[in-house]
Amino acid sequence: MAASSPGKQGPGKPGSRTRASQGDKALTAGPERIQKLLARAGVGSRREIEGWMESGRLQVNGQPAEPGQKATTDDRFELDGKQLDVSAAAQVIRRVLIYNKPEGEVTTRKDPEGRPTVFDRLPRLKDQRWIAIGRLDINTTGLVLFTTDGELANRLMHPSSQIDREYAVRVFGEVDDAMQQRLLEGVLLDDGMAKFSDLAPAGGSGINQWFHVTLMEGRNREVRRLWESQGVRVSRLKRVRYGPIFLPSRLTLGKWEELDQKGVDALSKAVGLSAVDIPQKTPGEQAAHDRRRRKSPGKSLQRARKGTWQVSDSAPAKPKRDDRKARSGAKKPARNNRGE
Repeated sequence: MAASSPGKQGPGKPGSRTRASQGDKALTAGPERIQKLLARAGVGSRREIEGWMESGRLQVNGQPAEPGQKATTDDRFELDGKQLDVSAAAQVIRRVLIYNKPEGEVTTRKDPEGRPTVFDRLPRLKDQRWIAIGRLDINTTGLVLFTTDGELANRLMHPSSQIDREYAVRVFGEVDDAMQQRLLEGVLLDDGMAKFSDLAPAGGSGINQWFHVTLMEGRNREVRRLWESQGVRVSRLKRVRYGPIFLPSRLTLGKWEELDQKGVDALSKAVGLSAVDIPQKTPGEQAAHDRRRRKSPGKSLQRARKGTWQVSDSAPAKPKRDDRKARSGAKKPARNNRGE
């Protein structure tokens, strides 16, 4: 489903004109809410923009923006007195990247502590910016989606869209049928009821077991907190699917790919958006894109490889018989605080 370059359909073909007219129709419907317009322009998330409005930092045509106010790209927007470029909102540019996040990176554009971020190695854009679709905490690996379309990002993250996320998780502790049933029926957490929409054993033995779990929302550390509510601890966590998009096995840690037209259309359809053609790259842009994609992993991945564990795509292998005999006669090591 993923590809390193967009589809070959050119803008002059009939199918392309149909896609473009559908996208343009949505944009010419008239004024729209300011946070929606600015998010599509890539200047910030809807939540960020609402915060700017509440604090009086955002002005429209020289007047403070108000909640619920509507505007168009012809209006003048200023943040802290500096004019914002909203030209990107005049046309839908819908590109999507899939990224295999390693441990040690944070899902934020700039980190005050100077830690590596998921944006560090993405291809540079001239007139748009990449928007992360959802977050993964610093110790979680796996699939992160990025898009240039703020509306697509918002719909994919909004709970009302009911987009499921699938994780491979290794837990440390005893897990019985009753516990699994509670996690499927619902558990009261600090921020309300939560549950897995699906839970299936995926290998392992003893008190180290693998499961595949699915959530219909993306609350902070929800997978970990659900398991911890049952007295067991998550030792490894990896997101393997977001809606219709799977993390391909060929995509190694720290690498990214751009979705092809079929993949972008699948995401659009999942949240009720009309299809939009992926913009074609010039030969120079494609060459720069490919060089960036092949670039060796950054420092964060090097640190992850030096760590004590990495997430595997499969269940851990059982020890060999000779290894078991050797360990049975040796003094048992003290248990560390990561449960491994």
